[in-house]
Amino acid sequence: MSTALQNRKAALPHALLLTLGLAATVGSALGFEHIGGYIPCALCLLERLPYYYAIPVAGLAALSAALNGPAWLTRGLLVIVGIMMLVGAGMGVYHAGAEWGFWEGPSTCATSAQGVTQNAGDLLGDLDGKMPPSCTEASLRVLGLSFAGWNVIASLFFAAIAFAGVRARKV
Repeated sequence: MSTALQNRKAALPHALLLTLGLAATVGSALGFEHIGGYIPCALCLLERLPYYYAIPVAGLAALSAALNGPAWLTRGLLVIVGIMMLVGAGMGVYHAGAEWGFWEGPSTCATSAQGVTQNAGDLLGDLDGKMPPSCTEASLRVLGLSFAGWNVIASLFFAAIAFAGVRARKV
């Protein structure tokens, strides 16, 4: 196998790891929401967007590497994923900072309350009893970090993998 072809294939493990890791991360967030009952705030939902966009781009990078596509295409797609994850990390820093009180969060931060009845007689009572989560209060902390804090770490980790894939070379 030629060195040029080996170098193109060197990005494949990075792209595959990104695709699977990004999907697992956003899948975990959805699991906490739908199985664990943690209703996300508006910022939490916005922080998922880089993942939703990066998963198919990382998949295209893996496909390009697997099918011996041009190296510039594979690397370009990985750069895009890396930039999206840096944006996600920035969003997480903003959110975590608002939770810790380092700066103010958005003035209107609410999602629709889930579990509201469809019965019109109970609707007003349910609306009074359901409070959407605040963007400035962490609903759960694990090892001292909220979901937003863990998103910063995950986003930086995935950005590092993407940029390592850009530089990957087989020797």
